[in-house]
Amino acid sequence: MIDPRVHPPQFIRRLFPDAFWVLNGNNRNIYLTFDDGPVPEATSAVLDILSAEDVKATFFCVGENVHKYPAIYKRILNNGHSTGNHTYNHLKGLKTRNADFFQNIEKASELIDSRLFRPPHGLMKPSQYRYLSKHYQIVMWDILTLDYAQSSIPDDLLNRVESYVRPGSIITFHDSIKSADKLKTALPLVIKMLKDKGFHPSAIPIS
Repeated sequence: MIDPRVHPPQFIRRLFPDAFWVLNGNNRNIYLTFDDGPVPEATSAVLDILSAEDVKATFFCVGENVHKYPAIYKRILNNGHSTGNHTYNHLKGLKTRNADFFQNIEKASELIDSRLFRPPHGLMKPSQYRYLSKHYQIVMWDILTLDYAQSSIPDDLLNRVESYVRPGSIITFHDSIKSADKLKTALPLVIKMLKDKGFHPSAIPIS
């Protein structure tokens, strides 16, 4: 049975029809993404793993964290990864006035030079979606690993990715304090599994 928390059902995807949920799977590319960083407790270890495995990814960064840890953000870029805007303060769009939400995103854009945007928690109002679609490429996900959940263990993350991955999948992890310990164990296992299945972990291209 499909777990809708992990693999969004079609009726959810239809709410944001122009967002990226799955990308072109030619050459069996898949796309690793990381939300909520950069923070030293998690992002540095993730970057070490990606470098050791020689794969690229996309980091949806919180502007406040970029401001606090500019050297880590610079390392993301220097290592050849792509980045996206995840608001300045990880605001929940459904609970935020549109003007305040857009202003917060623009504040983040002063530090994050990218036209990729992912709303925190993957949620926003239809009016926010319509406006932001004109200015950003909105990126959602095909697989949410639930790495932030206290009950999750590294094997859970591996099993969730293996159960749903397909060519073009966008896979979401979190380079956050909540996920840090699990990622250090699970991420190398996930990358090995993907490579063994003939997938190529890649960064989301920014056109």
